[in-house]
Amino acid sequence: MKKENPVLDKSFQFALDVMEFSEILDESRKFVLSKQLLRAGTSIGASIREAQSAESKADFVHKFKIAAKEAEETEYWLLLCNKAPKYPNNEQLLVDLDGLQRLISSIIFSSKQNTNH
Repeated sequence: MKKENPVLDKSFQFALDVMEFSEILDESRKFVLSKQLLRAGTSIGASIREAQSAESKADFVHKFKIAAKEAEETEYWLLLCNKAPKYPNNEQLLVDLDGLQRLISSIIFSSKQNTNH
């Protein structure tokens, strides 16, 4: 039986939600932003998943830092959608992303603390 991993679960669900919102953007013919958001929003979970097979603690932290950068980029694209008058927006994705970013930051912080001891 597979052990529960909240950050994997949340990032996977977030990727699915981003995919769904990207389809809404495509239907509104906002193709460029849709592709950018889809790439950044789904790569968060991919980096976190990759971190599960890290070769070292430093590698683990590095992959989570990549996930944090992708989350920042995702936030940028979502904010653009929410502020641009002719674009669909999705406030819930920003709320979910904030929770995911806090979790990622916490994991990076605690992993660095554990490395220093």
